[in-house]
Amino acid sequence: MKRRAFLASFAAAAALPRASWADAGSPAYLAAAKEVSGDYSLSGISRAGERLFSLPLPSRGHAATAHPTRPEAVAFARRPGTFALVIDCATGVTTARLTPPEGRQFNGHGAYSADGATLYTSEVVAEGSEGRIGLWDAARGYQRIGEFASNGIGPHEIRRLPGSDDLVVANGGIQTDPSDRTPLNLDTMRPNLSYLSPEGTVLEVVDLPELWQNSIRHLALRSDGQVAFAMQWQGDLAEPVPLLGLHRRGGHVTLAEPVEAEMFAMKGYAGSVAYTQDGQQVAITSPKGGRIQAFSTTGVPLWSLARADVCGLGPCAEGGFVATDGQGLVARVIDGRLEPLSSARVSWDNHLVALG
Repeated sequence: MKRRAFLASFAAAAALPRASWADAGSPAYLAAAKEVSGDYSLSGISRAGERLFSLPLPSRGHAATAHPTRPEAVAFARRPGTFALVIDCATGVTTARLTPPEGRQFNGHGAYSADGATLYTSEVVAEGSEGRIGLWDAARGYQRIGEFASNGIGPHEIRRLPGSDDLVVANGGIQTDPSDRTPLNLDTMRPNLSYLSPEGTVLEVVDLPELWQNSIRHLALRSDGQVAFAMQWQGDLAEPVPLLGLHRRGGHVTLAEPVEAEMFAMKGYAGSVAYTQDGQQVAITSPKGGRIQAFSTTGVPLWSLARADVCGLGPCAEGGFVATDGQGLVARVIDGRLEPLSSARVSWDNHLVALG
């Protein structure tokens, strides 16, 4: 009888509907923000630009990553950071707070394995900025279960490749002071784009020896595996360089150069990068330059748009992009035209993380 009762209760539990992103209001994006009160938060944003929920963060956030099946997000502190919060977005409850090992810092980004069982976090050894990828068991309360080298200095964004558990890591190449982020090696930095197996085996490395001061920072992925990487130039701003690279494993890098009139517009800084949903355009933003620049996926310049303090960028289901800025605007951007969707009394932070 006990066995029957156990099996019956197990079957009943298994039959219960699992929580999904619909239980959190079906957000299309996640974004960190600074509230008018000075507090910090993580918000869910609908396709129409509406703010569906706002959950408190202990200090400034940077990016987030969403669990592939359940309404759970990990919000990362702005680097150099020492917290990552696992948040149940349906209930607003923080279910875990991750802390890197002693002498480490989170670097603002993370990614899940395809089945959602493992969380990978971008980290640095505080002294020296050597890169590490931390591994956390998402099924057992996010216990730390291991780590491996990122294959570079100062890793920033990490993404899982489509249809695979292989990872691509943007190793920025910059060694920083662990207390205030002061760059320490601008004369010797060597950024790279590293493809790694889920166990940390180096599968392929891409570097740009002629642009060795162009720090590789942020990533976007197309469904066929093309990687767009956004860079931040640490050299002479009077000598502008391309800030967007395109690469597919086994191929050559394409550097996307803007038209001559736009060469100086970004002020050497690309803050976010995204593809359109159909994969036909890719764009980068610059809060320093107040610019969005869009290119074809072969690197041909298409259009640009001026918008002060714009940075967050993601694909729009209706075509084009969705962008956020420091004045609280959420807008659709299509072929160089800006269509406001909503405005809130917040300062949106650097990234707009698309779900799904």
